[in-house]
Amino acid sequence: MTGRRILTIALGILGLALSVQAQDVSPPPTGFERLGNETNLDGWWGFGTEDPRTVYSVEPEALAERKAASRADIEAHWSNLGGVLVNDGQGLYLTTDQVFGDFELLLEYKTVAGADSGVYLRGCPQVQIWDTTEAGGKWGIGAGKGSGGLWNNSNGAAGKDPLILADRPFGEWNSLRVVMVGERVSVWLNDALVVDHARMENYFDRSLPVPRTGPIQLQTHGGKISWRNIFIREIGAEEANAMLWSQGEGAYESVFNGKDFSGWAGPTDGYEIVDGALRCQPGHGGTIYTEEEYADFAVRFEFRLPPGGNNGLAIRYPGSGDTAYVGMCELQVLDSEDPRYANLDPRQYHASAYGQAAAHRGYLRNPGEWNFQEVTVIGSRIIVELNGTQVLDTDLGTITEFMFDADKFAGRTRTRGHFGFAGHNDPVSFRKVFIKRIGE
Repeated sequence: MTGRRILTIALGILGLALSVQAQDVSPPPTGFERLGNETNLDGWWGFGTEDPRTVYSVEPEALAERKAASRADIEAHWSNLGGVLVNDGQGLYLTTDQVFGDFELLLEYKTVAGADSGVYLRGCPQVQIWDTTEAGGKWGIGAGKGSGGLWNNSNGAAGKDPLILADRPFGEWNSLRVVMVGERVSVWLNDALVVDHARMENYFDRSLPVPRTGPIQLQTHGGKISWRNIFIREIGAEEANAMLWSQGEGAYESVFNGKDFSGWAGPTDGYEIVDGALRCQPGHGGTIYTEEEYADFAVRFEFRLPPGGNNGLAIRYPGSGDTAYVGMCELQVLDSEDPRYANLDPRQYHASAYGQAAAHRGYLRNPGEWNFQEVTVIGSRIIVELNGTQVLDTDLGTITEFMFDADKFAGRTRTRGHFGFAGHNDPVSFRKVFIKRIGE
């Protein structure tokens, strides 16, 4: 057989292989974009299990150099066969050049016996993928429960173990759908819900929330794995808020009708109602509050800040005085990233218990966008979730260091009081205010 004949046959086999691969690749659904392409590894780079705060804290030039240096490793261990990404089980994790905040991710994967892999969300591990058979040898750490769980969550935490085993046999493609809003993650494996709105813990520092933005990573871990039809769409503020509103249980009751100040007391003449939202009038303020009092409760609402906007939540307010001191506390509502606030005490930024406990920063939306917030008050403990991320979990009864003298915060031991808004002259808006009593 001539060399030309051999070459022709080889090219024919290659063409058939690529044709078969091409049949595996679908166009992105409406609203989604493909991660990567169907020909090469452009749009990807590589790093492993490393704190994304460190990875992305360097100067842009240094990050670009690191990305370029990683190409040799990913080219050695990854290949793109007509849109199907194949890894040999070794090397750096394929990492998107882009970073994402709230998103919906779709992909399909196929793996082999003994493999252990996963999908890192915002650079954090991980949606687990592994050999779920007893022969795989990892039943002792949960493999028998199935793939799709947030395996790096703490033992017993929601989401660590999948709700059901939904893996397909080796050799078959599995479909994965991940929705992430804030740190809240839901996962569907082969159309079965396996993680339901669970908080994803920060593997690198469990005292911190996961980053607000980060890359998608495809983990390699000891066995061949193939990936295809990797699509993503970013979720905007309005949709994210709707998703957060759809979660939660219990009898929440509206305490603001969007039309007037029925059920509210205090200096309401310093506020106005615009397009169904309660807004502090510029140059005015004071604390308005619900006529009803609450002991333990949870409150949900949306708020919108103007640039530099400043307001606060009155928690167990007695009805007069400065809630930061005479109430249990004032939870800050503040455009924390405005330059004028660059040098505040950490206990003065958004969602902090003013002067008492600092909240995590960096999870507010831009001024002019509506934020979703939920506050839970049980005994002396306060939990604040902002746009799906828990930014404060503190027990005021255990605090010993204050921004001022402890005696100034005399109201911190209050067990009952009103809920309200403490205006500070800026047109901060609130809407959809719902409260549920806890334990009453």
